[in-house]
Amino acid sequence: MATVIMPKMGDAMEEGTLLKWLKNPGDEIAVGDPIAEIETDKVTLELESDEAGFLTNTLVEEGAVVPIGTPVATIGAESEVGQGAPAAAEAPTAEAPAQEEAPAAEAAPVQEEPAPVAATAPAAESATGAPQVANRQPGERLRASPLVKRLAAEHGIDLSVVAGSGPGGRIIKNDINDFITGAKPIPQAAAQEAPATPAANGQQPAAAPSAATPKGNLVELSRIRRTTGARMSESKRDIPHYYVTSEVDLTAGLEFRKQINAALESEGVKVSVNDLIVKAAGLALREHPAVNSSFVNDQLYEHDNIDINIAISLQGGLIAPFVPGADGKSLGSIARITKDLGERARNGGLTPDEYQGGTFTISNLGMFDVDEFIAVINPPQAAILAVGSARQTPVVRDGEIVIGNIMKLTVSADHRVLDGAAVAGFLQSVRKYLENPMLLAVS
Repeated sequence: MATVIMPKMGDAMEEGTLLKWLKNPGDEIAVGDPIAEIETDKVTLELESDEAGFLTNTLVEEGAVVPIGTPVATIGAESEVGQGAPAAAEAPTAEAPAQEEAPAAEAAPVQEEPAPVAATAPAAESATGAPQVANRQPGERLRASPLVKRLAAEHGIDLSVVAGSGPGGRIIKNDINDFITGAKPIPQAAAQEAPATPAANGQQPAAAPSAATPKGNLVELSRIRRTTGARMSESKRDIPHYYVTSEVDLTAGLEFRKQINAALESEGVKVSVNDLIVKAAGLALREHPAVNSSFVNDQLYEHDNIDINIAISLQGGLIAPFVPGADGKSLGSIARITKDLGERARNGGLTPDEYQGGTFTISNLGMFDVDEFIAVINPPQAAILAVGSARQTPVVRDGEIVIGNIMKLTVSADHRVLDGAAVAGFLQSVRKYLENPMLLAVS
């Protein structure tokens, strides 16, 4: 029998969630058939078979969090259906799947990690029978499933001092079972030396934070939300952001959009305002290549290609696939690409090479009636463009007060890479193209 494993869909991926089986044991499988839906830290996609035959075994339950490379199913001859996986694919003893109470809105419970995992030694214990405090370095990633984190919060268990017996030091439910039942005392972090009392300076000591568990419903973060949070925290911590805002009169651009959409109606293509901005930004980046840069390991790279990421809101977070070579594409082509990327992002059909990359990002909240906002840079890129709504506003044009459609654009820039003058020049070029939209069609 051939073994199907949890694939590595990106350099940073360490594990994935098997959301749903699309085939059952006994079903005939062709090469390329989707057999399961999996969720990575970026996107939900289908796991396709590289083998033809019959699905003989499924080795993990729906909802399991599975390390990459772990066998999840086997494919073989029809006579082998249900006979058990070969030795290489069989799992050593894994923690039993534990069910948590499903919220009223859900039909099925969430199951805790029934995946086969590599056998590891149990957490070390001291002579008193209490678990040994884990020796973690400051900032070290704590690996545990959402269910383990929830149980720990409910029972006042500090996971930072629990030694994990799962793969890569992952904390599994077996590691905290005895603390939950009371069979063993809950481990405590080593006491830290108390800071000097500030009374000598006439200051009052700050009140100690409450250790009580917050009240309310615990909401499990999706993988995409956790990854977005980690990357944005890294960005704000490591990148010296600054912000430059400019106004654009989109009146001519909106009229041009009506004309071009009328011309493309027979082809079923509709150009959005964001498509105009993508094209304008692409041409402006061609004129200002420093903005189309990345800062990696104290080295600056100016990209030859102009690949513009578009921030797309999903139910579980954000994802930013990119339009490759945006400066050289027609508005019709950009419209087709962005529509396709948006549909597949929301339906789980993106591939890693469509969102892992890009040289500049656009985040547009104009459709949500937002005047202006600032966005966090998508590292290692040097800048991101935040787009607000176009609003009817009195403006002076040729000495007369008329109604214009004013839109605010804000660039968040990395001050290690770009000075204010460079960003201002880029915004001036974006304005030039949007206020003279015929340039978008001929450039």
